[in-house]
Amino acid sequence: MTPISSPPETLADLRVEIDRIDSSLHALLIERGDIIDRLIAIKARQGGGSAFRPSREASMMRALAERHRGHLPLDTVESIWRIIISTFTYVQSHYSVHADIAAGDTAMRDSVRFHFGFTVPYVAHHGPLGVIEAVARSHGDLGMVRIDAGAAAGAWWQNLCAADAPKIIARLPFIGRPDHPAGMPVFVVAQPLAEAAARDIVLHVAALERWHPGIPAAIATFGGQLVGNAADRMGLSLLIEAEGTIGEAQIAAALRAVGAAPDRLVEAGSHAARFEVDMARYSAAG
Repeated sequence: MTPISSPPETLADLRVEIDRIDSSLHALLIERGDIIDRLIAIKARQGGGSAFRPSREASMMRALAERHRGHLPLDTVESIWRIIISTFTYVQSHYSVHADIAAGDTAMRDSVRFHFGFTVPYVAHHGPLGVIEAVARSHGDLGMVRIDAGAAAGAWWQNLCAADAPKIIARLPFIGRPDHPAGMPVFVVAQPLAEAAARDIVLHVAALERWHPGIPAAIATFGGQLVGNAADRMGLSLLIEAEGTIGEAQIAAALRAVGAAPDRLVEAGSHAARFEVDMARYSAAG
């Protein structure tokens, strides 16, 4: 007996499938939104807390990149999830993003919109100090500062040193790859987090009397990186990145060993280690 073959699939059939998937995605987003009221109620019972969870966000984005496959570009998936996270955080507790556009608006605006979407308000400032001051005056806003803010910005990180001053809580983009559509490296600053900070990488501010040629080598001994170097009214200020396992005593000892003993060494924040993507894996899967 000749088997009965199924009729060939049509464009109309595929469009029905796409509509079903789109409807399911929308329903899940609505369901995710319904959880926010419950989340707010639980936080209220526990005495509140920051709406920003850098450690959890990094974990979510790392898992997203690791499981992604198929033809949909990773750029699109990353941006969709970043906007979902940022917008639901905004629903939970309204905030604005203050951004330093002193070196130009386009790249910074692209970064803000890629990571935070269009629902979260965007506020431009001409320089990192304006960003930090706005965050300090706010009730939970974020700030974005170019990691390479330029010499005109001076030692802007000095404004992160006081215990109650804003701190660096993230580095964007988190998922590193060539030709990232929002690839300009930026630090995200916020008011100090009581919990959920990501501490893979810690930022340290070192105050010294003057520059010493042995400083880069000293920082290299503990695997650190010199992120910023600027003179201020007190002498020289360095912004140093180091793994979270490296303590201030080890950093100070390394600098003393080359004759550059710091007068002061304090934390300016921390962030998750970047997740570097193997693009060959996505090319093969696509």
